[in-house]
Amino acid sequence: MSDERSLTLAQASELAQALAQELRKAVIGQQEVIDEVLCALIGAGHVLVEGVPGLGKTLLVRALSRCFGGEFARIQFTPDLMPSDVTGHAVFDLKSEQFKLRRGPVFTHLLLADEINRAPAKTQAALLEAMQERQVTLEGRALPLPQPFLVMATQNPIEQEGTYPLPEAELDRFMLKVRIGYPALDEELAMVRKVSASSRADMLDVQPLAQLLDAAQVVALQKVASEMPLADTVLDYAVRLARATREWPGLAVGAGPRASIALVRCARARALLRGGEFATPDDVKASAPAVLRHRVRLAAELEIDGLDADQVLQQLLDQVPAPRN
Repeated sequence: MSDERSLTLAQASELAQALAQELRKAVIGQQEVIDEVLCALIGAGHVLVEGVPGLGKTLLVRALSRCFGGEFARIQFTPDLMPSDVTGHAVFDLKSEQFKLRRGPVFTHLLLADEINRAPAKTQAALLEAMQERQVTLEGRALPLPQPFLVMATQNPIEQEGTYPLPEAELDRFMLKVRIGYPALDEELAMVRKVSASSRADMLDVQPLAQLLDAAQVVALQKVASEMPLADTVLDYAVRLARATREWPGLAVGAGPRASIALVRCARARALLRGGEFATPDDVKASAPAVLRHRVRLAAELEIDGLDADQVLQQLLDQVPAPRN
């Protein structure tokens, strides 16, 4: 590998595809979920993963941190979790008779915020500065976070007792909301066969995965993706999609300007991941459900009828014209 700070488009694309291939060795099935999480990493965004327990959310983050040799931390969000448990706090050192800063688990490359909606808004808000500014303010000092920095938060869509809905401002900080579903029959058979032959109870082992790149190379991947050629017509399409949600029948609340930015960043990352030389309207369209579903709110009458945001967004995607080239 050449100097990690000067990757060419071809090298970056090859590296991203190798990373996806390596992850599939540990995470059986869930190919679209793997691609979307990698899009968030390459696009320098954060991802909210919604799915019932036991579908491999934690495994995916552990496998990802293993593949690029980055630091990994996990916070189990609970109702009694304090903001200082996330960001850190000052402790008094008796020897030096001075306060010293003890950094919290947020100072890492990959942060798994497990069941984020189980903590109250005050604790959830502790992540806002970290996610947006890539820094944490402790005792009046702004401390930069390691780069790259990816928050992967999870929530259970079924169990609502003892949970706190994520505020709109926090949801908007997530580049993507990914839905992880049950594996297909052949994938579940392969998973059960592999896990039951292992000595690690009900866990898949990430130790055999190869470290393909380091943190600096991930930053280089992000830089290459940010410079991926993108025609003005494709940029216009991304903005038109986001703007269409604000006036679309059946949507009470539309997506803000962050959605337009996220669509472009995600389309570029997706183009890099598939080995393309430029981002296309199809890259924007494929990114749209995960980028928009948590930024819009259904009208009450559609919720009563049992519709969800994805169904309305699909109608929007079918009707907003895409550029032909």
